[in-house]
Amino acid sequence: MAHSTTNYNLDQKFDFTAALKKSITTVLVLGAVILAIGLIAEIFGGSHDQAEEAGHAYHWYHRLYANLWINNVYFTGIAVIGVFFFALQYAAQAGWSAGFLRIPLSFGNWLPIAAGLMIVTFFVASHDIFHWTHSYLFDKSHPEYDKIIDDKGGFFYWPMEKGTFPIFYIVRLVLFFGFWIFFFNKLKTLAFEEDIQGGTGYWKKMRVWSALFLVFFAVSSSIAAWDWVMSIDTHWFSTLFGWYVFSSWFVAGLSAITLILIFLREKGYLEMVNENHVHDLGKLIFGFSIFWTYLWFSQFLLIYYANIPEETVYFAERMQSDVYSPYIFVNLALNFFLPFLVLMTRDAKRHAIFLKVVCSLIILGHWFDFFLMVQPGTLREHGGFGLMELGMLLVYLASFALVAMSKLAKKPLIAKNHPMLEESYYHNI
Repeated sequence: MAHSTTNYNLDQKFDFTAALKKSITTVLVLGAVILAIGLIAEIFGGSHDQAEEAGHAYHWYHRLYANLWINNVYFTGIAVIGVFFFALQYAAQAGWSAGFLRIPLSFGNWLPIAAGLMIVTFFVASHDIFHWTHSYLFDKSHPEYDKIIDDKGGFFYWPMEKGTFPIFYIVRLVLFFGFWIFFFNKLKTLAFEEDIQGGTGYWKKMRVWSALFLVFFAVSSSIAAWDWVMSIDTHWFSTLFGWYVFSSWFVAGLSAITLILIFLREKGYLEMVNENHVHDLGKLIFGFSIFWTYLWFSQFLLIYYANIPEETVYFAERMQSDVYSPYIFVNLALNFFLPFLVLMTRDAKRHAIFLKVVCSLIILGHWFDFFLMVQPGTLREHGGFGLMELGMLLVYLASFALVAMSKLAKKPLIAKNHPMLEESYYHNI
């Protein structure tokens, strides 16, 4: 062979420079300032008019809680998708991706932080985010008794009495994060031991642990979607919602992986990763953007055609709203039309400039997807996209980047003893 992976520095480490840390921290501080201005405007502005909404007054902190939940769920998804992508490559015995697998693995470092944020936010804000947490809904003598929610109560409160403490819900929340973090740590430990020990034994172990994680993730990610997002609109239900949330997470996660890969290549790292690897990531983004659109349209079309009130209310409160209806078009434009039209050609999927623009806008676009899932059910007509939303998004985005990139810098960038590293180097499509 004329070339070999031995021609490259397989022990290279990413240098998380002070300048880069300063840039990301600047975004974090800027986001915090914008968030503070948005909060002040919300507190002293006209939007906290104490309007009665379903028997409860609207306050400024309701918008804060809704934004916390949007970003918690969204960035939890990107983090766990990093682990999912890593595990998927091992379970499928894929060789093409061996050269850059440390990037998605680094996303998992956000999971412990995400777990803390989710649990704290739920205990602080559950009554303001989830309508089903109000005990009077389960009291048949109360004028606001809700039979539909009462029938679903066991899913949240079992084995305790409905309307008390949602122990079944909390147990699921803790178990999902607990197992995701466990699998992430297991895979991370094996990956870094492989760097030291070599051989194919660790690769085989990672295949087994990856397969176990994928089975657990398939079930847990769907139930998490029901728990964390679908239960906000408690009357409503969709049988493909778990797939829909997964597809939104997956496209956003793929876009984040691609952006960091391109950034590292432009800084001179990962020389063995070429335009063929980038092309494959572009194809995945292109394909799963269409898959997301297929699920969005399938959900909408079936609900529209069946015209069942419990189902149509979800789209009615979004499409007939002066606040949210414009974001339906933003959602479709950024998450379908943009990647479909821009990434259709082979060249576009191989050039960094197209991918940087598309991936950045997709990450924003799928944030709007979760914005549309959460805000209408929590804030009704008091929501919208303003300074508070922009500030909170920048704070979470910068925090996620700091955590992922600081962990990425601590270990070698390349899995030098991965048995398929040579295959990755010769990857050509």
